[in-house]
Amino acid sequence: MAKANADKLRRLRAWVQNYDWGRCGAEAQVARLLALNCGAEVEPERPYAEFWMGTHDSGPSFLADEEGQEEENVGLKEWIGKNPNVLGHKVLEKWGSDLPFLFKVLSVAKALSIQAHPDKELAKGLHKLQPNLYKDGNHKPEMALAITEFRALCGFITLEELKGVLEDVPEIVELVGTASANQVLYIDEKDGAEKVKSALRSVFTQLMSASKEMTTKAISKLKSRLHMKSQLRCLTEKEQLVLHLEKQYPGDIGVISAFFFNYVKLNPGEALYLGANEPHAYLSGECIECMATSDNVVRAGLTPKHRDIQTLCSMLTYKQGYPEILKGFPLSPYITRYLPPFDEFEVDRCILPKGASTVFPAIPGPSIFLAFVGEGTLHTGSWNDIVTEGDVLFAPANTEITISTASELQLYRGGVNSRFLHAL
Repeated sequence: MAKANADKLRRLRAWVQNYDWGRCGAEAQVARLLALNCGAEVEPERPYAEFWMGTHDSGPSFLADEEGQEEENVGLKEWIGKNPNVLGHKVLEKWGSDLPFLFKVLSVAKALSIQAHPDKELAKGLHKLQPNLYKDGNHKPEMALAITEFRALCGFITLEELKGVLEDVPEIVELVGTASANQVLYIDEKDGAEKVKSALRSVFTQLMSASKEMTTKAISKLKSRLHMKSQLRCLTEKEQLVLHLEKQYPGDIGVISAFFFNYVKLNPGEALYLGANEPHAYLSGECIECMATSDNVVRAGLTPKHRDIQTLCSMLTYKQGYPEILKGFPLSPYITRYLPPFDEFEVDRCILPKGASTVFPAIPGPSIFLAFVGEGTLHTGSWNDIVTEGDVLFAPANTEITISTASELQLYRGGVNSRFLHAL
């Protein structure tokens, strides 16, 4: 491929995943973006869950020509392989000739599974043992940036909160046994972090390993008890959530295990990041998501898919406490950056009002841009074009990009973490 072609921005055709938890038809941002990005017809009853922009084999992007047609099915991964310099030398040196991040939009109608993503060492082992389930040998730290209000379960509640749960939810004690519950109830922070972690691991593993018969019975009791309580008092947010999850996944152990996790509600423009081996479940809303290039998921509840309870319970960090919420920091009047503690990725949100312009400075790593709402003009030294909502563009390393709009433009950029790129 001619070297000159490696310098300009490249339009991409994205990939969509139709997982059953996605929003259906036109109410999904994923469906709207798909129709705009490649002219696909949106089916009203079909779920549109994830819009993928990147090189992962489970949902690769393809190059498109200036009219938006695919360039003879040239995949982004293949094109980068032939033009590795577009990644910049630091990225090439660390990750080879592939994009280290995967950029997505999610439209969540119902809860995703209670899950965690393995660290690199575990990912390699799982991929080797069960390549049909664990598609690659990479870790998958990730970050979700809310577009709408976005709800999730994330990480374990504190020891004090957990004691409250065991005192207030008798159905959990029935499932885990009094001895296991007492291990938590009679422990103190002064006993040391390892002892607390061990007690949490024990009670959580007991809960997730409960038999189907016992689980069904316990959830039935829980439902009856909460319906009776609701006649006397307002149910807590967590109790309401548990009843809501039970409607989505009747008889599922994930319904009861929700009591163990922090219930997080992100406002638009707030972000949540997750390291390896941290339990979580996205519940509802729409978000921009960025992660290391991987599709490894270990599931244990709220899912019809394969569950690996033993692996999940043994791999978790069992850290407790509320997760850090990122509000981003301004790069310029119109650009906000979200910087998680992972080398592979960061996300910028650009909201450009009518008549405004801004510059994304040249950086020594690649980027993917998604035009989310509106229309504008992107200009680089050798390339100038109009972008409209649904457009996805790959920007090579060391490309300065000026963006302007006569109406308004909202876009998102996924790129390699700038702390990594600028580290000495």
